[in-house]
Amino acid sequence: MILTVTLNTALDVTYTVDALVPHGSHRVGEVIERPGGKGLNVARVLGALGHDAVVTGFVGGANGDVLRGLLAPLPPRDALVEVAGNTRRTLAITDRSTGDTTQLNEPGPQVSPADWAAFLRTYEELVAGADAVALCGSLPPGIHVGAYAELVRIARAAAVPVLLDTSGEPLRRGVAARPDLVKPNAEELARLTGSREPLRAAGDARRRGAHAVVASLGPEGVLALTPDGVWRAAPPAPVRGNPTGAGDSAVAGLLSALAEGLPWPERLARAVALSAATVLAPTAGEFDAAAYAELLPRVTVEPHVPAP
Repeated sequence: MILTVTLNTALDVTYTVDALVPHGSHRVGEVIERPGGKGLNVARVLGALGHDAVVTGFVGGANGDVLRGLLAPLPPRDALVEVAGNTRRTLAITDRSTGDTTQLNEPGPQVSPADWAAFLRTYEELVAGADAVALCGSLPPGIHVGAYAELVRIARAAAVPVLLDTSGEPLRRGVAARPDLVKPNAEELARLTGSREPLRAAGDARRRGAHAVVASLGPEGVLALTPDGVWRAAPPAPVRGNPTGAGDSAVAGLLSALAEGLPWPERLARAVALSAATVLAPTAGEFDAAAYAELLPRVTVEPHVPAP
C-alpha cells in the first residue's frame, strides 16, 4: 500500500471558456469538479496505474462532502480526517483559444490542535502498513510550520520510504528531517537554497538532509541527484496543454516505480512520461493513458555531465 498525505485537500473546479479576457464577462462552456489537493492527485494516478493507494489528510464541510462523494468510486481508499471547517476550492479557468490555464487557490479550513492530534493517530496507524509515503502540498491554517518534518520523522522511525513535495518553510524544515526524496520545482529549489543553478541547488538540498532530489524543470523534464548517480530525463519534445497536476503525476511515477523496485533511470522515465501525459489530458489533473504509453519508451534519460 502507498499512503499519500494531503493536509490541505481541495475540491477542484475547472471552468472552460472560449477566451479569458481580464475585466470581461464570460460564459462558461464546461464545469468539471473532482477531488483535489496534491496528494489526492498522486493517489488517483497511482490507482490508475494499478497500485493500492490510501489518502489521508483533512476534509470538512459541504465542499468536503462533495469531495468524498467524488472520491468514493475511485481506486484510492479514503482515510481522511474530518474537521469543522469547510474544505477549500481551487478554481482553474481554461482558455480554449490559447490552451492556457489560470488558477485560483483558496486557503483551506482552520485546523485545531485536537484535529492535528486525531490526524497523527490516523497517520501512525497507516504508516505501519505502508510501502511508501508521499507528503504533498501546502499547510492549512492552524498547522505548525514543522508539520511535515514531524511526519517525515514518523515515517523514518517506521522504516518506510518518504517523499516530500511542498515549498517554502515547510520544505526547509522537512528537508532537515532527512526524507528519502524531495521533488521541488526549479523555483522552489531556488527559494530553498538561494541558488538558481539546478545542479548546485540540488546538491545543497542533499547536504541539508534530503537523501535524493528530483527537481522538476518544467517542459525540459527533471534533474535527479541521488546516491546512485545524477541524471537528466526529458520528454521527446515539449508538450502544450494544461500543466495542472503534472508535478503530482511525476510524484506518482516516482512512488510507483519505487514500490516496484525499479532503478532510478526507469523511475525518472515513468515520472516524465506521466507528467507529459497529464499536460496532454483534456481534464486537469488526469493523464492521457494512450499518450503515456506512447511517450514512455521515448523519454531520454542520460547521466548528467555539468558544463565545464
